[in-house]
Amino acid sequence: MTVLILVFLTAFIVVLYSTPALIKVAVLKRLIDSPSEDRKIHKRSVPTIGGIIIFAGTLFSYALWYNIEDVHYYDKIYQSVKEFKLIVATSLILFFVGVKDDIIGTAPVKKLFAHIVVALILVLMGDVRITSLHGIFGVYDIPYWGSVFLSIFTYVVVVNSFNLIDGVDGLAAGVGFLSCCAFGAWFISANEFPYAALSFSLAGSLLGFLIFNFSPAKIFMGDSGSLVIGMFVCVLAIKMIEYPIQELNSFWIHISKPVFAVAALIYPLLDTLRVFIIRAVKGQSPFQADRNHLHHKLIECRYSHVKTVIIIYIFTVCTIGASLLSFFIQNVTFGLLTVLCTSVLFLLIVISINKRTKKSKRVKPIVIETEVDENENTNEEI
Repeated sequence: MTVLILVFLTAFIVVLYSTPALIKVAVLKRLIDSPSEDRKIHKRSVPTIGGIIIFAGTLFSYALWYNIEDVHYYDKIYQSVKEFKLIVATSLILFFVGVKDDIIGTAPVKKLFAHIVVALILVLMGDVRITSLHGIFGVYDIPYWGSVFLSIFTYVVVVNSFNLIDGVDGLAAGVGFLSCCAFGAWFISANEFPYAALSFSLAGSLLGFLIFNFSPAKIFMGDSGSLVIGMFVCVLAIKMIEYPIQELNSFWIHISKPVFAVAALIYPLLDTLRVFIIRAVKGQSPFQADRNHLHHKLIECRYSHVKTVIIIYIFTVCTIGASLLSFFIQNVTFGLLTVLCTSVLFLLIVISINKRTKKSKRVKPIVIETEVDENENTNEEI
């Protein structure tokens, strides 16, 4: 436990003391995001390469305190080192794809190709894949080809979902921090040090970055940050889902692992699913940027950036809490439905508030007096 505290503090301190220098460099080299598009809600130019320091802080802390001394079996040591190697390699691919996109831009198709390559490496070489639904809708083991397809799909969705919610100051970093803390607590209970260390190294980096990214943001994480966060979090979710139930304590045995993973990632998944459905209905590309996200709806409800992200933080924590009710429900499908119902309720409340706000903003017709002939109507509506 002491080592995990050091993991967290190392990442936090690295990001906290390195970010101001990165901001200065970004400003000098004009590596900034200007509010040149209607969909952007910030009103000033902001450096957009914060993902560099998130990635550096996470990787440095994770590698520095990586420990396999408590692993006493050769096969577990081999598997742990193999997974560490692949996580570092694949995160480097996504990091450089994100940096290129932040500086000169990258076509969505090319980014999708990079996602699939990384997913294939993790799934086929690292065997980081979902092999069972653990009783959801009565489904347990799934065939190998189904496992590969589901794992790749899950990876692409989760990574892109974090990329898509990076639209309000402090949102992606804050949601990522909460997700990492949830996964880290779970891996501590399972005595799985390597993934607990990855969880808290990323959590420490994100907390340090939030100090500069919270509204008003002094720096954005950009794709170099959101893609890496999405990849790390997806790996944590899959490893948690596939962790042997025999090694868990009595409480966590009765908590559905897939339900807990969905709850920890609920806002990115909910917002991405909603936006993709709306774009599909309108006949638009699912990767076409717009201002139809839930956080944009909250901004339209006259909430500030701070209030918007705090509302979403509270929603995330409440949903994670709802997933723990599966301890009492003892039914995986009902546990998942509890989480989904919580999400739908939040969605309906946001949409309802947004509609009422729009109605209140409607301006009544203005009557302008004009000089016309006495026989003509003296009022003109515009």
